[in-house]
Amino acid sequence: MSDNAYSRTEIVGSSETGIDDAIRGAITRASQTLDEIGWFEVSEIRGEVHDGEVGHLQVTLGVGFTLRDTKP
Repeated sequence: MSDNAYSRTEIVGSSETGIDDAIRGAITRASQTLDEIGWFEVSEIRGEVHDGEVGHLQVTLGVGFTLRDTKP
């Protein structure tokens, strides 16, 4: 069994339609540049209000991923 090292970064997803869309969009986008994403956690949810209605939502995520070996 090999030992792994992990890193955690923070990203923010946004959506006009819902929290789930904000999370999924953020993870999809992060997956384009981060390999081996293994987990996420929601640390903050914010919303914008326009004329008494919920407008835009932002979700802050902690994203964990496995670090790759740099040796050939």
